[in-house]
Amino acid sequence: MSIQDPIRQPPGMAQGSKDHGFMVGYLEALSLVERLHRLLLDVIKDEFERVGVLEINAVQALLLFNIGDNEVTAGELKSRGYYQGSNVSYNLKKLVEMGYMHHQRCEIDRRSVRVRLTEQGRTVRDVVADLFGRHAEGLQSKGVLGPEGIADITSSLKRMERYWTDQIRYIY
Repeated sequence: MSIQDPIRQPPGMAQGSKDHGFMVGYLEALSLVERLHRLLLDVIKDEFERVGVLEINAVQALLLFNIGDNEVTAGELKSRGYYQGSNVSYNLKKLVEMGYMHHQRCEIDRRSVRVRLTEQGRTVRDVVADLFGRHAEGLQSKGVLGPEGIADITSSLKRMERYWTDQIRYIY
């Protein structure tokens, strides 16, 4: 499901109101974030099809990339904001079954399972890292975005993330 089309009248906001333009821009930004995430997954999927790795999906490849050289629990991935609980648990289980990750019970808390990449998982992580490296180089060399543009986008998105996080934390 997509965020509403920003061209349409936002609910409860008069066309001429002072905040109408901001609301339209905000809805357009939300829609763009959503589309960019789906597009990122498509780009990763296409890269894995190109290199002939078909048993892993884009979400799983991105998960391996985000874990990197760390040893983590599913709860840590969720608390870092990367994934929802059921999504991460399912994908971690599949990645362990396919040999992309090692898992072992935590010595201190036996209920907790720590995971880390296997050699096969590190290979997938490297494919994603190489893809992102090529993209960063292409964005800059073609003049799509430079260092200042990336810094501006990142700063704005971090402010939105903090705002949304505060909305969740202080709702009650």
